[in-house]
This record gives sequence, structure tokens and C-alpha cells, in this order.
Amino acid sequence: MEEEIIQLKRQAALRAVEFISDGMVIGLGYGSTAAFAVEAVGELIREGKLRDIEAVLCSAQMEPEARRLGIPLTTLEAHPTIQLTIDGADEVDPQLNLIKGGGGALLREKIVAQASVREIIVIDETKLSARLGTHHSVPVEVVPFGWKSQLLFLEALGARVVVRKSKDGTLFLTDQNNLILDCDFGPIPDPLELASVLSRRAGIVEHGLFLTNTTDLVVAGRDGVRHMLREEAKKWIDRRDFV
Repeated sequence: MEEEIIQLKRQAALRAVEFISDGMVIGLGYGSTAAFAVEAVGELIREGKLRDIEAVLCSAQMEPEARRLGIPLTTLEAHPTIQLTIDGADEVDPQLNLIKGGGGALLREKIVAQASVREIIVIDETKLSARLGTHHSVPVEVVPFGWKSQLLFLEALGARVVVRKSKDGTLFLTDQNNLILDCDFGPIPDPLELASVLSRRAGIVEHGLFLTNTTDLVVAGRDGVRHMLREEAKKWIDRRDFV
């Protein structure tokens, strides 16, 4: 099963890369599925099939790999508008709302998404969900100062909160040296309202509810790869896929 999921992730990423054209400024996400897109972009550059592109990375952790693959890098300061970004997601609902941040890059991922004209999310079909929060907790990035007060606040909202740690047992730190509190709210009845509450709280830097930025969804499943547009999602999506 694990090998099958890996192949589905690769298929979704390869389909999304087809939307990149010569001369584009692109965003490249962080995570297991997005990594296949990064690899594919590098291969196309090496083969001369993709020219004159520049990439903004959603995580500093990807920079060594991107440079190894020969992908020209740039910044949002140099290019504040990105034509196309390819990124993954941890959970996707029928309205193409997302939970992201499983890899810890949610702040930069959201900044890049906001700057993108087109945000293509690539997933395997196991990430589809009838309601956000059913299968994945919501990562919440907080500043280290007073972080336990944020934990109590999130628990008061009904979440079961786990402080994210690295493999060595130390506190996980984001690219901005913040902490992540993984919040299990269960199925979320109103993601927009929860996002609003979290965004108003001082000390919460960002949250993993991505609700408005996705323009395209590429899903790989046992029946093949599907491409969905946000404005056509209600007509295209078979809700039986979202479990």
C-alpha cells in the first residue's frame, strides 16, 4: 500500500508540472508529494525542455535539493507575483479547502500561495475528506514567547493539542524559529470561522487552514489522475470520493 501511495503522489506531481511554461516564475512547495514536482522540474531543465524559469521555495529545507537539481532560485522580494505554484496538502474537502503544514512550512507556504496567480495542489486520493479535521490535525505556528498560553487557548476551543517535536525529541522549530502546536479539533463544522478566530489571536503566527487560495486540484487515484478547477469543483467532484 505504501508503495502504491508513493506512485500516486508521483503521478499527481508529474501532471501538475505539465502546466509550467518557459519563462515562468514558479513556487515549489514542501512535502513528500511536492518533492516529486521539484525533481521533475529539475529533470526538465536538465533535458532542455524547460527554460528561463525561476523558483521561489516554500521551505529553506528544499534549497539544497533544488540547487543540486539545477533549478534557478529567486525570492518574493525580486518577484512579488508568482505565476504558478505547485504544493501538496494533508487534507482536502469538497470545496477545495485544505489543511497544510504537516511538514512545518505552513507560514511560507501560505505567503507563497497568496502571491500566486495559480495555486495547484497535488495529492493522492487518500487526502480527500468530507470535512476538514476528520483525518488530520490543524498545525498552528506560534511564537516561542508565551507559547503555553496559546496551548491553553487552543484547548479552550476544543482541540487536543500536541507540541510538535523533532525526531531527537527536541521542540520542532520552523524556518522562522517558531513552534508548532498540532491541534486535533475533530471534524470542523465551520473552517472559515475557526480560521478567523485563530488569526485574531496574538502569538499565533499562522495556522494550517488554507481556505481560499487553491485554484486547481490534481488528484491521483487507482482510476487515474484527475484535474479539478475550483470554480468547477461542484460539477466535477464525485463526493463519494471524500470520506
